[in-house]
Amino acid sequence: MKSLCVLGLAALAAAIPVSARAITVDEIIARHAEARGSYDKIKAIRTLVYSGGTYSEGDYTGSGNAMMAFARPYLRVVGNPEAPGGYMEGYDGAAWEWLGDPGIVVRTVGAAAGATRRGADFEGLLIDYRAKGSTIDLEPSEEIDGRPAYRLVVTLRDGFVREYFVDQESYLVTAERRSAPIHAFGDPVTSETRIGDYRPAAGSGGVLFAHAYVETDIATGEILNSMQWGKVEANRELPASWFSPPEFERTKLQRFLELLYGERTDKEAVLWSYVDFRRAHPEIDTREGIEVIGYQMLKMSDAEAAVALLEANARDYPDSSSSAFGLGRAYATAGQPETARTQFERALGLDANNRRAKQALAALGPDSGPR
Repeated sequence: MKSLCVLGLAALAAAIPVSARAITVDEIIARHAEARGSYDKIKAIRTLVYSGGTYSEGDYTGSGNAMMAFARPYLRVVGNPEAPGGYMEGYDGAAWEWLGDPGIVVRTVGAAAGATRRGADFEGLLIDYRAKGSTIDLEPSEEIDGRPAYRLVVTLRDGFVREYFVDQESYLVTAERRSAPIHAFGDPVTSETRIGDYRPAAGSGGVLFAHAYVETDIATGEILNSMQWGKVEANRELPASWFSPPEFERTKLQRFLELLYGERTDKEAVLWSYVDFRRAHPEIDTREGIEVIGYQMLKMSDAEAAVALLEANARDYPDSSSSAFGLGRAYATAGQPETARTQFERALGLDANNRRAKQALAALGPDSGPR
């Protein structure tokens, strides 16, 4: 009897116009799926390829050839797998990054890995959210670009929270908010991404995908980055190898750098390996590679090992402005701003045109006094 009453109430609610009652999360998502082309058509997509993308961040604007691909069940790659360039990242069950210079692969953890794995869901986090282990709360509506939007607060199974704004007329997602460190560094920044330029993906049967994204720091109003995609194609046959790191024959230096990265939680092991390699191969210039690995260690929140490694690197290359800058960044990340300032100033003393050191000093603010 109880189940019949529940079914009766559900049928009664469905018969009442939404305008006369409170809309539910599931109704919003159902209308969202229909607005994009239908739930069944979205679920029928096996692969997705974005291409012709132009990424902008600060003074940098890409070539317009950016590429990104997805495949079920959870595969993703950013970059062109057939022509690996300076940087690629992906998810093949675990997050990875390819660093074209010095030519190494790192398996990421922490904030960097979280961003990669969460981005592997090309359906969008609203579709089948319960099956994915998420919960959604409907909060008071807000206006996006002068139009009312439902505010859905999505909590993923790893505890990460994103807010989605669904236009109340089109039922498309027009904005997203989140709080996360920039490039996995420092304190979280709360940003809002405006989403638009919805177009059907070729081969999808008319399913709409957004082609334009502009992310802004809510506190300052500063545009953090933007992406404009040229086209999106669905259901292309894609090789599984696309989604794993590139295969290549490693040099002695590349192998050493990857092994060093693997030891990043053990400062003494890192220093031991560094000294051994330098003694065994004095002919190999390790400076740039160590700066890259130190940076990656900082991204993984292994600051103790990163500081120790970059201190050794700076001692071995005392005339290098970039090594001084890298050490300063490590000190800043480890919560030692005045020690960082000393290294940034040393970097500028070695190269007055070191733009990153100038920016880092400006970010530290005025000198707090004698050191």
